[in-house]
Parts: sequence; structure tokens; C-alpha cells
Amino acid sequence: MKKKDDIELEIEVAQAEEPAVAAEPAAAETPAPEAVEEEVPSLKEEVAEVKEQTKKAIRKIKENVKEEDPKFSPAMTLRTILGGDFLTAEMVRHQIWLIVLVVMFAIIHVAFRYQCQQDMIAIDKMEKELLDAKYKALSSSSTLTEKCRESHVLEALKQNRDSLLHISDQPPYIIYVP
Repeated sequence: MKKKDDIELEIEVAQAEEPAVAAEPAAAETPAPEAVEEEVPSLKEEVAEVKEQTKKAIRKIKENVKEEDPKFSPAMTLRTILGGDFLTAEMVRHQIWLIVLVVMFAIIHVAFRYQCQQDMIAIDKMEKELLDAKYKALSSSSTLTEKCRESHVLEALKQNRDSLLHISDQPPYIIYVP
């Protein structure tokens, strides 16, 4: 927000510049020497006044703006911590790289945790699929074992009369090869 003094200073600077521009001779017209001599002292006075006003403005700015921050008191209390008084610009400037490092570690930690959770979700999904596949394999193995029993094979042979396969009447022979 501009103050009244600042606005007046800008107006006066702008007014001081206008006569200086008007006092420059144009290429097509040459001013009368008397007019130039009358304008020169008034322009010098205006320039001096503008310089004086800018010096005053700079002095006011320097009074209001300080680069020094209040020094941190060694007595750290709960009030100074909760109030944020210990976070002065000087302390932050001295510790900026530490703060950046801590922020980077926090980001990396969050990223790794997110990736770990995604991997755990994928592992759970794959374990469920593996369990389903094991149950299907067990079920099909049980069905195959049941169908391969001797009694079921004999029934299948009896139902298909055109088959040349039949049950042997003689016991199996054991042949010893020397």
C-alpha cells in the first residue's frame, strides 16, 4: 500500500521529468535563447528538489527496513516454540541445507512407504490367486485319481463290449534276469 508521501513523491518526480523533456530542443524548431536561459535555473532547482526528496525517501526506507533479526534468546520456553519465535530468518538461513535435506528424506520416506504398500497389495493378490490355483489342482487331481481306480476302469470296460481289453485270469509272473 502506498502512502501519501510516496504518491506525492512520484507525482513530483513525474512533473520534474516533463519539463526536462520539453526543454530538449526538437530537430525542426530552435527555441529562443532567452526562453532557454529562463528555463535552465528553474530546471536546476527542480532537479535539486527531486534529488533532495529521493534522499529523504531513501533515508525513510533505511529507517524502516532492517536486515538484522532479533537475536534468539538462549532460554527456550514452550511459549517461544509454540509462538514460532525460534524460527527467525537468521536461523533459517543458517540451517537451510539441513531443512532441504530433511524435506528430501521425508519425501523419499513417503515414496518408499507408498511403493511398499503397493507391493504388499500385489503380493496379497498373487497369494490369493496361488491359493485358488492350488485348490483347483487338488480338485482335478482328486477327480483324476477317482477315475483311474481299478473298479471304475473295469466298469468302463464292461460298458464298452467292443473293447479287446479284459481282466487277466492268471497272476502276474516275476521274471528274474541273471
